[in-house]
Amino acid sequence: MFDVAIILINYNSSEHSINCIRSIIDKTSKEINYQIIITDNCSQNEDYLNLKRFCDQANYPNLQLHRNTINSGFGAGNMFGTHYANSKYLAFVNNDTLFKNDCLSILKKALDTNPDIGIAGAQAYKENGDFMISLDHFASPLREIIGRSFLETINPKRYPNRKKKYSKPIQVNFIPGSFMFIRTIDFNNVGGFDTNIFLYYEETDLCIRLARKSKFAYLIPDAEFIHFHGISTEKSLAIKKELKISLLYIIRKHYGFLGHKAVLFFLIIKYFFSSILKPKNWSLFLLILVGAPLSKSLKTKQKIANL
Repeated sequence: MFDVAIILINYNSSEHSINCIRSIIDKTSKEINYQIIITDNCSQNEDYLNLKRFCDQANYPNLQLHRNTINSGFGAGNMFGTHYANSKYLAFVNNDTLFKNDCLSILKKALDTNPDIGIAGAQAYKENGDFMISLDHFASPLREIIGRSFLETINPKRYPNRKKKYSKPIQVNFIPGSFMFIRTIDFNNVGGFDTNIFLYYEETDLCIRLARKSKFAYLIPDAEFIHFHGISTEKSLAIKKELKISLLYIIRKHYGFLGHKAVLFFLIIKYFFSSILKPKNWSLFLLILVGAPLSKSLKTKQKIANL
């Protein structure tokens, strides 16, 4: 059994995957016994072959590449990768990242010495070295309606300042999905990722379920990495729609009928007026007006490839 299985998803971004893998190998202590498992989430053939050539030539025995026949999204793509894992810990790492230091050893030590930590994240930095927010508050009716800043003002213990740079480990609501480190047993006990979600809020959902079992999320700032945010997911109206679909699904799942209706009503009002000022938002408003159901998700538009 390995100490850690690192799960990466590649989607038409093989050069970033290659650079990420190189940084993992370069920065990780030889005392850590780890495997790297790549899920290729049905990339274009040229991109997949570029990554396959690298893996074949890398001469690293614990590097695996597995090709998915469909773009199954973030959660399902990671779940696909876990089928090949044999480890005490799982590290879900975005392929658009580079390790700045020995993140795996630092995070492993944190979980080894503190049983209260259910899932841990590292401190992210931008490509230019600037600090990047690496914690957040659960998606909830309160957060969506009154905002993060107000929550941090009225209850800073429960809602720590996201924009502050911390020097010591701190318990948070959840850590971003770009770097998540968790015990395999805890991940399995809560059922892993909810594969109903195609993109966004998977980490929120996972951390809520862990917290209900007294397995809390922590930011471990000594572990540091660079995040080239959004490399494989370009900003578009379709992505904005996916964000709202996932958000409303999470709210309904964890806060019930009334919480869902409160957020839905708030978003309808917000995007009605937003669409008057920005007509391109009308289709987003109409999606929210019908409840932004999962049936409208990009997940339903994916097709199985004939590989």
